[in-house]
Amino acid sequence: ARITVPVARRLPLPARHTKPGAHALEELLDPHGVPVGVEGKHLCMTRRGVQTHDSSMVPSAMKGTFTSDARTRAEFLDLVKA
Repeated sequence: ARITVPVARRLPLPARHTKPGAHALEELLDPHGVPVGVEGKHLCMTRRGVQTHDSSMVPSAMKGTFTSDARTRAEFLDLVKA
């Protein structure tokens, strides 16, 4: 939460939260890999235009092991879909 809230405040789109979040975790923790998935809704799609209330997106960003190991990446992506 301490990483997500500052990142979310400065960036307007859910799709742009993933890379800064992954970078911050990598810098602070120095892990072997970092996966980040953010579920978000574009208010422009739910409030205006076609008004699709069930539309959401789950962008992801990965660093380290999650970029080099397909099994690790697939496991994370399966968890995010759930």
